[in-house]
Amino acid sequence: MVEELVAAGVAVVCATAVYGMAAARVVRQYERGVVFRLGRLKPAVRGPGFTMIVPFVDKIRKVNMQIVTMPVPAQDGITRDNVTVRVDAVIYFKVVDASEAVVQVEDYRFAVSQMAQTSLRSIIGKSDLDDLLSNREKLNQGLELMIDSPAIGWGVQIDRVEIKDVSLPETMKRSMARQAEADRERRARVINADAELQASKKLAEAAGVMSDQPAALQLRLLQTVVAVAAEKNSTLVLPFPVELLRFLERATPGDSGRAAQAAVEQPAEPAGGGDAP
Repeated sequence: MVEELVAAGVAVVCATAVYGMAAARVVRQYERGVVFRLGRLKPAVRGPGFTMIVPFVDKIRKVNMQIVTMPVPAQDGITRDNVTVRVDAVIYFKVVDASEAVVQVEDYRFAVSQMAQTSLRSIIGKSDLDDLLSNREKLNQGLELMIDSPAIGWGVQIDRVEIKDVSLPETMKRSMARQAEADRERRARVINADAELQASKKLAEAAGVMSDQPAALQLRLLQTVVAVAAEKNSTLVLPFPVELLRFLERATPGDSGRAAQAAVEQPAEPAGGGDAP
């Protein structure tokens, strides 16, 4: 009798252990458990920690609630200004409703990936090349809205979408390089022309001052001689302006004035040179 009781107790303990092993489940902190009982969805989602199910009756499916980083394969497309490009991106999303992610779509990861590729091709066709290269933030927002609209019904939330790289044909790269070079050359010419304009205005003002004060022309001539002599040249060619002779004519009385007048009326002789002192 005792042996039979012991055997029955051992059998009960073994059965309980087997049942506990079959019914016990552990849900991690970043997971949620969706339970199906005889194929029907249980409304309560199992939270993280230890949980029990009915063996052979319930089936639990764990859903990862972490943010998923998924690269979007590079897509070939033609922009609105008829340029062939190849664009790839990366998408960040997470599951916000575990039950919807399991019931509403067969594989939410694959569905999000296909929707991202379709939306990326669509955004390429609606954008200009300049927008793809310099206005990516706006395109990222538009791409995020395009993917997030159907993903809401799947229990998935799109956190962020980023365009990673835009590949251009080699001919387009060379054309853009020539365009950038031409634009920089144009700006350099405009800057040089503006500098010439400012210099001409200053020279015109200086000429006006010198016409009012002839002595300023002589001082400027002497400054030029000093500047040239500073270069340690062996020969100095010094032009002699006629205006200086006229100044001397007005400043010198008597015979000196007539000599200066005769020098002015004589034809100009070639400029000579001499050794610098």
